[in-house]
Amino acid sequence: MPKTRVGVFVCHCGNNIGGVVRVPEVVEYARTLPNVACVEDNLYTCSEEGLSSIREQIAEHGLNRVVVASCTPRTHEPLFREACEQAGLNKYLFEFVNIREHCSWVHMHDPAMATQKAKELVRMGVAKARFLEPQEEFESSVFPAALVIGGGVAGMTAALGLANQGIQVHLVERDQELGGLIREVRTLFPAGQATEEVLQPLAEQVRNHRQITVHLGSEVEDVGGFIGDFDVAVKADGQVNNLKVGAVIVATGAEELKPTGLYRYSELGNVVTQLEFEERFKRGADVPRDVVIINCVGARIPERTYCGRFCCTTAIKNAIWIKEREPEASVFVLHRDVMAYGVQIEESYRRAMELGVRFLRYDPENPPQILGDGRAEAVRVQHQLMGKEIVLPAELVVLTTPLVARDDNPRLSKMLKVPLGGEGFFLEAHLKLRPIEFSTDGVYVCGSARYPANIPESVSQAYASAAKASIPIREGVVRAEAITALCDERTCSACGNCVEVCPFGAVELQEGRFGRTAQVNPAQCKGCGCCVAACPSGAMQQSGFNDRQLLSMIGALAEEMTGGVGE
Repeated sequence: MPKTRVGVFVCHCGNNIGGVVRVPEVVEYARTLPNVACVEDNLYTCSEEGLSSIREQIAEHGLNRVVVASCTPRTHEPLFREACEQAGLNKYLFEFVNIREHCSWVHMHDPAMATQKAKELVRMGVAKARFLEPQEEFESSVFPAALVIGGGVAGMTAALGLANQGIQVHLVERDQELGGLIREVRTLFPAGQATEEVLQPLAEQVRNHRQITVHLGSEVEDVGGFIGDFDVAVKADGQVNNLKVGAVIVATGAEELKPTGLYRYSELGNVVTQLEFEERFKRGADVPRDVVIINCVGARIPERTYCGRFCCTTAIKNAIWIKEREPEASVFVLHRDVMAYGVQIEESYRRAMELGVRFLRYDPENPPQILGDGRAEAVRVQHQLMGKEIVLPAELVVLTTPLVARDDNPRLSKMLKVPLGGEGFFLEAHLKLRPIEFSTDGVYVCGSARYPANIPESVSQAYASAAKASIPIREGVVRAEAITALCDERTCSACGNCVEVCPFGAVELQEGRFGRTAQVNPAQCKGCGCCVAACPSGAMQQSGFNDRQLLSMIGALAEEMTGGVGE
């Protein structure tokens, strides 16, 4: 077995690390560590110059382990692993040491502490690297079809994005008609275009596309399997249709909040929500002369702390619509503040004021009160600028409510093994780095299923999710990162703890060479380590983080504890 030769590369990261940590000291210290054959510092190790240096040093010094001490592994670890592979070294013989977030940033006011801690972290990284083992990534084939759950604008756009690449798509919609919530909207902002003019051509494309099978009046009953090999049961009219797909896109949308118990909604016939307002005038109702719109109904309150994002836009759009058709109408918008983000919305806000729409701020601690017996006749509100209470006549009161998560989100979440956020919407893997993906590979999200989104945002997210979902399908194979758990069947007692705690359903008890033991599906395992922590016998281990590797880090830290990090 060849002697272990470790290369250590310490990054200045500009001033992010080098402005606090005394990097030259860390470099000199690393030279004294066991099995270290090469040490180098770079201004930016992630630059092409830095990556080239890693490749060159591997060849020149015969390195068979590499440690990079730099910033976040989330964005930079793939770069360094690829550099190792290009130099002929298995990428799992690489160890990342984070001396930015874990060191220079948290000790920015104490360079001595930061420098000593960086030395400790590097020593632990080198200790672990000595016991790293080459790994092979698991490969599995991908079934060339996709499932899109939800037939609204986002779902239809995602389905077309996949189908236009020649991928077979199953689009499941629980209603008997495509379109989703947008069917109830009269016109679209900002062009004022009739909804049907946009929705019908889109739905027609979906229905007529030879690569898309539309399942109307259907619901997903069950989902099993993993990326590339999902088994889906779709129920319609009491019958179950079994499908096999390689990827799943969640585009179930959201629902308008029905503010029962607020502002006498459902008690008075002329107190309606924004969608109900639009439905009335789609049917040709007369335009009222006195309209009061109340914003933030059911939003930004303890029970529902988030902002609906485009609720204000909807209120502005409908206020303008009333004034354009009935210039003499009195239209008041009562708000906590107006979220007119973006040039077009700001321009519409100004146009509404030019048309005579009046915007009045109210105090959420003293909300407007609807007056009337049997029907709303007026709205009493405390005018914050005038400092007095005023009464506004109201032939119609319109409540602007946010979108809320659908009731069946928890059920679908459990089936797909994907998380929900605190508000009940589906929670993406990472807000910035993976905004339309879940931590469960092969499952993607777009539109208001993720969070309240307007049509342009929903369409953009749908294209993104379709692009992501198409990658494994078009490649025909997926590779699971080799940090998965594995079971030593000789010591496994089949207690089932690992099965219970696995959030991805990757562990099962099966019959094997040594009887009934835990078996890990590497395509489903994400290397979270829950099963390892729950195993009472130590049979479950995780590649790249086994007991020997982790204990070596602890031992390296304990070696010089008498010196202390702070000394």
